[in-house]
Amino acid sequence: MELFTISLPESLRKSVSKLKELLTEQALVDLHIRSNHDQPVLIAFEQTAELDISCNALLPHFQLKAHGEAAYHAAAMAIAEFVVSEMEPSMLAAIIRKKYRNNTAADTAALEKYCHDLLHGKEWDGLGTKFLDADRLRRKNKVAVEAEVFLQENTLMNVKGFTTFRLEAYRKELAEVVEYALDEYVLDKQYQEFISLLKYFVFLQDTKLPMVHLLHKGGHDFMLYDGVFQPLDPNPPTDRIVAEMLETEMNIEDMVISSLIAVSPKHITIHTRQPDMQVIRTIETIFDQRVTVCVQCVSCSSSLDELIQP
Repeated sequence: MELFTISLPESLRKSVSKLKELLTEQALVDLHIRSNHDQPVLIAFEQTAELDISCNALLPHFQLKAHGEAAYHAAAMAIAEFVVSEMEPSMLAAIIRKKYRNNTAADTAALEKYCHDLLHGKEWDGLGTKFLDADRLRRKNKVAVEAEVFLQENTLMNVKGFTTFRLEAYRKELAEVVEYALDEYVLDKQYQEFISLLKYFVFLQDTKLPMVHLLHKGGHDFMLYDGVFQPLDPNPPTDRIVAEMLETEMNIEDMVISSLIAVSPKHITIHTRQPDMQVIRTIETIFDQRVTVCVQCVSCSSSLDELIQP
């Protein structure tokens, strides 16, 4: 007895076997393992056409009253997993194209990458995978709830139509992700333009000191020394225009850059145990070939390990 059929669009032809696999695995868990290991298989999924998968109840063991709810729930969870894993990127791309088709300043490929980073890890760095997993499960559950209701009321699910005209809460969340990604994209673009301006200003500056050592104590805590390791004024007078730029554009913890611009060294050696920190990469970008990054040398091997005692 056929319970329902799921039909995929032509664009997902290569994913038909993936959906069938998800449906079969979820049904095995929900209708066999969780209920009774000795219970016979109750439903089976068959590819009845190039883009169609049918769910068939295996009589006489399957009883709609007893097993129907679990069958619909299993299929809904599998469909939700398929939507999130296989269709979410294209849904985001469609939202971006529709929303910003007349915005020539919006780089759609960059926005898609920002969305991917927001949903799949970059923005969750340091928080652990449990937050990322919980966020993904929440989106998946939004799809599953509506899919289960739909399957209980209909015998044919056109997945393209289902994701386009149903799933209002899920699609609204994806639209919000796109909005946030655009904000991040604009802010990053402005910051990169600002960094480029600083780099150009540094290029035009005359050098004032032959060498500066920047000792990184950790986090955003730095100490500034001259070429013979004599302490330098941490807040030297800065060009007024640069000072105003830094005050309005940079975070207070990054003001070490202001000090470096003020002393205008010919060469900078950064002594650090965290060479991949963003502020250090920013210094390297602004001062370019003037910068050498040291993670262990005679000058800093003991001082850094002892919290900077040169």
